[in-house]
Amino acid sequence: MKKAVLTMAALVFFFAPASAREKGSGEQGHFVPDSVIDSQRGKLAASTKNQGFGPQSPRDISSVSGKNTLAFVTAPAYTQMNLCNIHFHKNAEHKGGDFTKYAGNGDGHGYLSGYKYSGRLSKSELAPVHDSVCPSKHGALSSGDTIEVHYVHSTAKVKPGPTLGSCFSGSVKNPQLRVETQVFVLVNDKNALDFINLTKHGEKNGFQQALNISSKTGMPVQYAGSTTGPGFNEKGSPFQVSWSVRPKVAKVNITTVGIWCKGNVFKEDHAHGVRNLVQNPDLLSQIR
Repeated sequence: MKKAVLTMAALVFFFAPASAREKGSGEQGHFVPDSVIDSQRGKLAASTKNQGFGPQSPRDISSVSGKNTLAFVTAPAYTQMNLCNIHFHKNAEHKGGDFTKYAGNGDGHGYLSGYKYSGRLSKSELAPVHDSVCPSKHGALSSGDTIEVHYVHSTAKVKPGPTLGSCFSGSVKNPQLRVETQVFVLVNDKNALDFINLTKHGEKNGFQQALNISSKTGMPVQYAGSTTGPGFNEKGSPFQVSWSVRPKVAKVNITTVGIWCKGNVFKEDHAHGVRNLVQNPDLLSQIR
């Protein structure tokens, strides 16, 4: 019994959104030099070499190359799985499609880094809003910011809840996992998409589902990867995840994101940090 409890605790640790583990300076203008990121990538390569780790995430979805041959069964379509968690990261963790503008090295702990929307926004879309949107010690969200939303699904019989520990059940400790991914840019426009509607969930055809995942943002790039978050910048994630990343960015009303952060079943109230883009071919799967 004690062993089972410890195992579940470990799973919750590894799958908890980044904020549960990471540290950061919280300085909005602080960017570490390239040497810090290079060091983190070096430590990741050293800690995973010949250790049998499977392919990692995030990645450049425009590149199909990868040398990691550890195969696992691709998770079913999300419509045949249960939604277990929704959370988002400030700036895209993945690179590609409409999000190729590098935000910079950030603070070295996952904040202020990642990729931004590479398109243009109007002056009115970029106008600041009066309320503080999803504030945290790392700052609040602003008009023009990019977020990457993760709709996490599990083959376990679970219901949506806080942290990625909600993707496991007492009877199924090794479910298949899938992340449906959508990148948004926040705009000051009441006619843009409503984030509350985009995250609406309920039962459909016997499964817990996110009812309004976008179907108009391009053919998703699907690949084998892992969990993300800056807690894995220097070590490999031991979890296997089927990813589905939409290449087109959609515009969402920033005010509705702020309302969602003030109360949701996932207990999410701010944006999480990003993991460094995985570039080591030994840690990437080949996209077919």
